[in-house]
Amino acid sequence: MLKKSMSIVMLSVMFLFVLTACGQSREDVIDDLSIKMDHLSGYTTKATMTFKHGDKQQKYQAEIWYKKPNFYKVVLRDENGQNPQMIIRNKDGVFLLTPALNKKYHFESDWPNNRSQYYLYRSLVKDIVNDGTAKFETKEDSYIFTTKTHYPTKMLAYQKISLKKRSLAPLGVKVMDKDMNVIIDVTFKDFNFKPKFDSDAFDVDKNELSMKLDKNLPAMASSNQPFEILKPTIQLKNTKISYTTDVNENGQKKFVLKYTGDKAFTLVETKSDVAKETMAVSMDADPVDLGFTFGIVTDHSLSWSNNGMDFYLVSEKLTQDEMKDVAQSVVGMVNK
Repeated sequence: MLKKSMSIVMLSVMFLFVLTACGQSREDVIDDLSIKMDHLSGYTTKATMTFKHGDKQQKYQAEIWYKKPNFYKVVLRDENGQNPQMIIRNKDGVFLLTPALNKKYHFESDWPNNRSQYYLYRSLVKDIVNDGTAKFETKEDSYIFTTKTHYPTKMLAYQKISLKKRSLAPLGVKVMDKDMNVIIDVTFKDFNFKPKFDSDAFDVDKNELSMKLDKNLPAMASSNQPFEILKPTIQLKNTKISYTTDVNENGQKKFVLKYTGDKAFTLVETKSDVAKETMAVSMDADPVDLGFTFGIVTDHSLSWSNNGMDFYLVSEKLTQDEMKDVAQSVVGMVNK
């Protein structure tokens, strides 16, 4: 009789626990996320990111490492797992590595804390916790928050963040415009809250060498590679293309697109130049995540490399985030 009574009590407790877990409120989950952040020592994950430009889609792969308090490593690759690029933050600063071009940049930067990052867990949780008007819904296996973003650009206004129940690991993020159209779609996999890092896991030289030995690293840029000219597809108010022209400067061919109007800017495109040997170049600038690659941004310029081409965008009229919007839209072919 006693055993039967104990069994009933245990079943009742378990049933109550299940009901409580299923009935967690928005405030309960936010409290759990805050506690999670206080005890988070590190994580590793992989992500697939899809960028949508009208009827065009581009997919990229990301591998993300974090170690408390502020060490990061993010590796970006194309849809086929090739053309790697890496950004590392360690005790010496922030480093951007593009091994196929033998290029390495060093920044004194607050990256990634200087803006929202849709693939970094701490950034997503911060956006949830700080948005008092975030919408909350619960599904069988996940919690979903719809929050405002913290990008100054109007192109990315909201985000829908899905978290796995119990572990609170991210499952996916949909970043949307003001009309709730999905612009960026991120899915996570293999999220590990208890990784074991080697002592040199965030060492720049070690990671640079590892990337250069990567079988997916493309051959150095070839002079015979076609000069594929691209243009922005974004429509800026009262801004239009004025002219396009070819320029030869010191034997190097450049293509220039000039836009005039309220948001005037100039975009220069050249074939990527491979350095003979790698050396760290210190930059009075900030690294910026363009999704498909990392760029370098100043108050009035943004530069990046992609698919064997270098791009340099300069403007006195665009903000940094507006330059980023333009750069992310450079997917249209120029008709010459």
